[in-house]
Amino acid sequence: MAAQTAVGVRDQEIAVEQTHLDRVYERLEEKIHEAEFLMDDAAKRGQVGTPGALAERDAQVFRAGLHLNRLNAEFEDFLFGRIDLLPGKDGKRGADGAYTSVEPADDAVRNNTASIAETLHIGRLGVLDADYAPLVIDWRAPAAAPFYQATPVAPGRVVRRRVIRSKGRKVLGVEDDLLRPELSTGLPVVGDGALMAALGQARSHTMRDIVASIQAEQDLVIRAPAASVTEVTGGPGTGKTAVALHRAAYLLYQDRRRYAGGILVVSPTPLLVAYTEGVLPSLGEEGQVAIRAVGSLVEGAEADTYDDPAVARIKGSLRMLKVLHKAARGALECPPPARRYGQAGLFDDAGHGGAQGPVGAPARLRVVAFGRRLELDEEELSGIRHAVLGGTAPVNLLLPRARRLLLDALWRKAHRRYDDAALEAEAREAFDEDVSTEPEFTGFLRAWWPVLTPRGVLAALADEKRLGRWARRVLTPPEVRRVARSLRRLNPVTGTGPLSVHDVALLDELEALLGPPPRPKRADADPLDHLTGLDEVTTFADRMGGGRRSRQDRLDQERSEYAHVIVDEAQDLTPMQWRMVGRRGRVATWTIVGDPAQSSWTDPDEAAQARDEALGTRPRRRFTLTVNYRNPAEIADLAAKVLALAMPGMESPSAVRSTGVVPAFAVVADGDLGAAVREQARRLLDEVDGTVGVVVAMGRRKQARDWLAGLGDRVVALGSLEAKGLEYDATLVVSPAEIADESPAGLRVLYVALTRATQRLTVLSGERDKPDASGVPDLLRD
Repeated sequence: MAAQTAVGVRDQEIAVEQTHLDRVYERLEEKIHEAEFLMDDAAKRGQVGTPGALAERDAQVFRAGLHLNRLNAEFEDFLFGRIDLLPGKDGKRGADGAYTSVEPADDAVRNNTASIAETLHIGRLGVLDADYAPLVIDWRAPAAAPFYQATPVAPGRVVRRRVIRSKGRKVLGVEDDLLRPELSTGLPVVGDGALMAALGQARSHTMRDIVASIQAEQDLVIRAPAASVTEVTGGPGTGKTAVALHRAAYLLYQDRRRYAGGILVVSPTPLLVAYTEGVLPSLGEEGQVAIRAVGSLVEGAEADTYDDPAVARIKGSLRMLKVLHKAARGALECPPPARRYGQAGLFDDAGHGGAQGPVGAPARLRVVAFGRRLELDEEELSGIRHAVLGGTAPVNLLLPRARRLLLDALWRKAHRRYDDAALEAEAREAFDEDVSTEPEFTGFLRAWWPVLTPRGVLAALADEKRLGRWARRVLTPPEVRRVARSLRRLNPVTGTGPLSVHDVALLDELEALLGPPPRPKRADADPLDHLTGLDEVTTFADRMGGGRRSRQDRLDQERSEYAHVIVDEAQDLTPMQWRMVGRRGRVATWTIVGDPAQSSWTDPDEAAQARDEALGTRPRRRFTLTVNYRNPAEIADLAAKVLALAMPGMESPSAVRSTGVVPAFAVVADGDLGAAVREQARRLLDEVDGTVGVVVAMGRRKQARDWLAGLGDRVVALGSLEAKGLEYDATLVVSPAEIADESPAGLRVLYVALTRATQRLTVLSGERDKPDASGVPDLLRD
């Protein structure tokens, strides 16, 4: 009978929420009709035909179209929460129509009895009824904060918190938390707790937003003021990545004028970008935040390959600053023997050269001026080159100085004494104009001081002898050899070819050292532009479809600095990568999330120095996330054994749940690793409804993909460094010893691999792991 009563209460409460959701969608349809009317009305304005009417029409259509797109987007749970509140201390209401008081009125409770003064429904977007009363409160609004922040210890005005599960326009279920159980309010309570229900859901290959299950300590980070630097640390499963993405949505809600289009989220891998990129659209913020992998921060560079750990440590170190500085200047200072004139590679199409230096750069300059043949020999030219390169300005920006010093040297050779200073100045002006327009001089200057390209200089580092000169007393000979060999995948003539993730930071540094190439002259403007005073007029269809790129599109593509920078998995950034990210946040506020215990970088002190240089003197606000929502206690306890080896004394976050399912151990039989991996992956696919991640050492990624071929898209193979930030229903970790031995940070990387599973974990050992009779490898034994 009690069970039947519980079912009846649940159905009744679902019906209550269904009625409210129906009202919400009716109101949304009204707003959609209003937006459509605005678009139709705005389209008629175009018939006037004046530039002002066209611009006004286009702006109105654009705004109405964006609003219509947001209203038409039906999410799996548009409405997901409800809070029932006691009367507040005052009767003030906010802009969203809700009461602003956080604490209950003094007389709200009498003899453990209270009345509900206000009920708020929480959703992805705010919705008001025709009388401007709130039907749905935007989850980012101040009135929605108690839904996340209230706890049984500090409930504030909240009596009951309800999570509503829906799909499309249908309510599927409700889960309640009673935060003031001692009060008699008559509110029914359904379910065993919203958080546990959310944690038990099967995973897919994309991250779900946590907007319905944000916890109090996470909400404090999300709603923290944007000023200066917000630093967030937390172990595996504490929700760092999700918190970072929700914070981006919150900042847009708080100050859209400042942050729209100007937030950058930096992720460690393309896999994590693909995993997370659906979160912000589900929160109503599509197209407002740039999510980029570290290997994609430089325009035109898309890197997803990894150098071996020894090479990565060299390329990521701040020692490379000296090497690149010498390379940027040495590419001009040390011309090799002449080769065919006109090859491109180290230089762009405007210059002449190859990947080994100024190819065919002339050793003499000969011009005719004032009826005399003037000449600068190789020694004189070398002195001029050293004088030009003596400063710190970017190399490509030194071309005007090089031209001036060449003319100065030629003038001294042609100089005739003038008694009149004005006459001498006039003669010098005529001399400069005559010489600088001579084909002999302009051709020489292009060949002698060509425009360098970052890719070309990077490819030049593949020449071991040249790199050895530039890296003298900075890198050891074995280090020079490793770096040079790693760059031989780049074409020595064109500089094209696949980049590693660590190469991209070097490329960005070279862009700063070389400076931009001279801009080509712009074509003459359309005379009609001068008549109308408009640079361009585009339609909403142009911007949303495949027509001409709008000015904003171009600005977005060319953006190199942002208003707010969010760095995810910050503990993995190398010093050189911190410099690259820092250039994009010179005027930004920052949110930095990470966990030192999960760092794959071997010199955290050097990385901290580079991070501090990027952040400057900005004040910092620090938060720590302490609860592991991902891993059951059984998995978290096993991973803690590796953490104790990797970072003695470091505490792991507390697991919030226990499933009773302990990690499984298996041993490779007959040395056939591929067959064992396939067998264990198939078993895990049978045991869980969601995804299975197979984590292997970085050198086995391709092998692992071949082993898993044909098992379906629920299983994925990934290298140990690619697992960061991802989660799966089940995880198979292959040979812990191989992962731990990959680099000096290998134990921390193994800790990451062991903390990816939400339900089940299997560890597969080979001979190298020295498993005991139960299959437990030596690294995981007590």
